Amino acid sequence: MKEELGQKINEIRNAKGMTLKDVSEKTGLSVGFLSQVERGLTSIAILSLKSIAEALDTDLSEFFAPPKKNRSLVLRSFEQDHFQYENNDYILSNLSGSMEDRIIEAMLVTILPGDEKTAPAKSPHDGEEFIYVLEGILTLCYKDDEYDMYPGDSAHYKANEPHTWRNRTNKLVKLLSINTPVIF
Repeated sequence: MKEELGQKINEIRNAKGMTLKDVSEKTGLSVGFLSQVERGLTSIAILSLKSIAEALDTDLSEFFAPPKKNRSLVLRSFEQDHFQYENNDYILSNLSGSMEDRIIEAMLVTILPGDEKTAPAKSPHDGEEFIYVLEGILTLCYKDDEYDMYPGDSAHYKANEPHTWRNRTNKLVKLLSINTPVIF
């Protein structure tokens, strides 16, 4: 997966006419590190990947998306893009189609059991999030509070406050996540 990710970053960077030095200056990441990422020789943290996406003025999801094809209004289950960040127990399935200029992103999130040690830090970002628990017991950590959520429970909150999701059980947790603006 590192090779495919690096290749996609390289393709987007070249399509925008940017050099590694240009991206380095915008992200604070070294040219050497960026070169290793593009060649698939090293792993990259999600925050660094997000910085690269911002420097390239592209959505983070573009790094994981297969080549664009003309999709109809309906996104079939076999057309959904699935990805998992390295060292992370979240599996993300993009439920949003390829509509241009969309303002929401819908994701099916599967959190593997017992992610306490690998759950992402509470990371604020712009916009709003709506989540709906489909399966399992989700722990929503929002600001300094924690909420155990069960199937059928939902939450809608400002995403600019520290927040994260955790699965402290030995079973899968599945939830529908709808974000605005598009962040994945």
